[in-house]
Amino acid sequence: MSAVDHPFTASPHEHRKRQREKIVRWLMLGSTFAIIIPVLTVIIYLFVKAAPVLSWDYITENPSPLGKSGGIWLPLMGTFYLVLVSLALVAPIGILAGIYINEYAPDNWLTRAIGMAVTSLAGVPSIVHALFGVGAFVLTLGMGKSLLAASCTIAVMTIPVIVTATREALAAVPMAFREACWNMGATKWQTIRTIVLPNSVSGILTGVILEVSRAAGETAPILFTGAVASVAISTDSFDRKIAPYDLTEPFMAMSYHLHVVAEKISGMPEAMKYGTAAVLIALILIINSISITLRVWLRSRKKW
Repeated sequence: MSAVDHPFTASPHEHRKRQREKIVRWLMLGSTFAIIIPVLTVIIYLFVKAAPVLSWDYITENPSPLGKSGGIWLPLMGTFYLVLVSLALVAPIGILAGIYINEYAPDNWLTRAIGMAVTSLAGVPSIVHALFGVGAFVLTLGMGKSLLAASCTIAVMTIPVIVTATREALAAVPMAFREACWNMGATKWQTIRTIVLPNSVSGILTGVILEVSRAAGETAPILFTGAVASVAISTDSFDRKIAPYDLTEPFMAMSYHLHVVAEKISGMPEAMKYGTAAVLIALILIINSISITLRVWLRSRKKW
């Protein structure tokens, strides 16, 4: 029977289009697995190697002076406070800067120069940020090698991520939303606060998630500004256990502790090295999972 008798029968051209669509879909799926499988393999390998030392005592005990025994509580808390302080510094500044650039700043050479500077700052190597942190925070501002100096350095390094994510999230909100609000007599700030920000907060959280991951995993910026291989801190009391560091004191961090136990100490048990790496990855995964869950929940509340 001819195609005329069945007018809705796919033509040879449509068959070829569907075949190409299937091929592209399978290529994309293969590319996805090509990324996921190696990452899962590395994570599983690390946790298998770290299994002999992974326990609650390993997490809650302090490391010995040479790191060959004990746990990782002090580096773990140092990383936690490094992320927390740097996020508290960079998030308000980055978000407010992104709001100004996208919503208030005129489109002129100065605005374009600022945008180019932010983009360029994102490509500066971390070791350069470390040297800047030494000059600006450790020496010029007199912070010394401390948790605050390291947090400020991390904040400067990650501010382009927050600014860029905020600008893109704000730009994704339809202009019609703003115009409808303005037509109701609302001011520009009222429109931003009640309409634009609630509809872009999930995108802003993307930049926050990236900042958290980078702050927890960086070594060079904190190596020169506050991280040390060992500290003499007693955590017998509960207050000192939960908050072992002062902002003006040097601190231990997971990334630098991993560098020390893996490269600087001879005779280090292999399980201790992998244990530190496994806990660091677990910490980043937990923080990211919480942030992603919050982002998905906020995105589900969108009305558009």
